[in-house]
Amino acid sequence: MDPGICRWGILGTAGIARKNWQAIARAGNAALTAVASRSLDRGQAFVAECQRCCPVPSAPAAVGSYDELLARGDVDAVYIPLPTGVRKEWVIRAAEAGKHVLVEKPVGVTAADVRDMLAACDRHRVQLMDGVMFMHSRRLDALRRTLDDGESVGRLRRIVAQFSFNAPEGFEEENIRGDSRLEPHGCLGDLGWYTIRFALWVMRFEMPTQVTARLLAEAGRPGGPGKVPFEVSGELLFPGDVSASFYCSFRAENQQWANVSGTRGLVHIPDFVLPFFGDEVRFEVTNSAFDVQGCEFHMQRRTRSVVVPEYSNSHPTAQEANLFRTFSSLVTSGRLDPHWGEIALATQRVMDACVESAKEGRPVGLGA
Repeated sequence: MDPGICRWGILGTAGIARKNWQAIARAGNAALTAVASRSLDRGQAFVAECQRCCPVPSAPAAVGSYDELLARGDVDAVYIPLPTGVRKEWVIRAAEAGKHVLVEKPVGVTAADVRDMLAACDRHRVQLMDGVMFMHSRRLDALRRTLDDGESVGRLRRIVAQFSFNAPEGFEEENIRGDSRLEPHGCLGDLGWYTIRFALWVMRFEMPTQVTARLLAEAGRPGGPGKVPFEVSGELLFPGDVSASFYCSFRAENQQWANVSGTRGLVHIPDFVLPFFGDEVRFEVTNSAFDVQGCEFHMQRRTRSVVVPEYSNSHPTAQEANLFRTFSSLVTSGRLDPHWGEIALATQRVMDACVESAKEGRPVGLGA
């Protein structure tokens, strides 16, 4: 195979793996060579289904165990969408097998887990990155330029984000996100990770000094060992008098917006996680003006759109294809970028502080 192509394996047949089958196919410098499941029949069914939906020239092999995939010589990197409760084991095993690792979020159950994963990847000279797709959208480049131009937002004051969906009836019984053994952080890990990551990105990954979180609702599988968060709100305090708040929930209908405001204006992104369907991504910049003339009080909106040509999904320009293209370029170049592991750990540390705060009912400080 072309040395400029990164050969991928997938550990598990989770629903998100179907999307990333297509992302690998669209990346241009990546090829999927193997898919592992706990049963060969399940792996074969996954490959057949994805080949019907998004056919690739050479169908990947289906293998009946994760260890078998990690032993293959035709796999350079693995994508791991396994449940959070078992991720640490398989990330470390993949690193020990010399495979680069793209792992779903949250990366681990605790920051200590993530440190162990990063240490294993460092020992075996492999890359680790989490699967936050919006980090690879070209929209972020335009957003950073806007935040830094000194006029659109001015001095940064406030970041607010919400990511939620209204889970269907029976979700906690049927979906692994209701199982405290597999997904102990519930909506905080599944959705809150994105809101925390966005705030950290805006702040150039300067850590908050204090975190306060509140558990608003929880649920779990009947007969299971415990419940998981189903609705959480949080507040982050950063140096320089900047604050951020977030809300994540399995109980409120689809929302995935973020606002960044400052002394001169604000930016609104209505779809910061999963772009709305189309061939453009965008955000709005608002510099409202309040004008009083005698008895006339006018609030003038003054909003402009910043538009970036980029497909929402299923295209080589889409953010998920960009993610696999970026990762594959690191692998084929032989360069490792520690930044991706560092920001995964930073996000996990903030999430851990949110968990502690919600459990103990008090603010939690973060050290350096």
